[in-house]
Amino acid sequence: MESEKPLSLFCTVVAMDTTDYCYLVCSRCEKTLPNEYSSCKYCDPKFFNPGSSNSKRLYRILVSIASSEEVFVVVLFDRVARVLIGCSADEFFNFTMVNPSAAVTAGKLLEGKMFQMKLSKPKVNGNAQHLRAISVTPLCSDFSPAMKTLKELYRDGVSPLHQSQPSSSTHGNP
Repeated sequence: MESEKPLSLFCTVVAMDTTDYCYLVCSRCEKTLPNEYSSCKYCDPKFFNPGSSNSKRLYRILVSIASSEEVFVVVLFDRVARVLIGCSADEFFNFTMVNPSAAVTAGKLLEGKMFQMKLSKPKVNGNAQHLRAISVTPLCSDFSPAMKTLKELYRDGVSPLHQSQPSSSTHGNP
């Protein structure tokens, strides 16, 4: 991608990295926080409501996509990732705390889905190395965000990967 102008392309999700899909920011100014218990050095704590959280989570998801010409990694930040996941990063994080395999399942649900993505070069003022998705549009009219399907799969509080199959006998004999 040589020009500074965003590139629009049709692509398929090949894989999603679910190991580190969100980060903490100040809930007021959205500057990155080092951990959940730190306060923002840029904001005056008196602006926060007592009892409210000083932090929130935002998405930063690495996704491998395939176009007609190549396969490459793009980063999806919060606004774009919400289209694919279907909820806030805080809601998704809390869901994965209760359902540990949900993040991996979300990645599997999105694999093979086709989208039109608008991509831009990484910002020059940092360590960014991947193209950024600045917009995403599902190409399937019946597309459903991952969270909707996850809620159905985990409805009974049991991971779909660990559900036991009913046996044909009450004594365990075939």
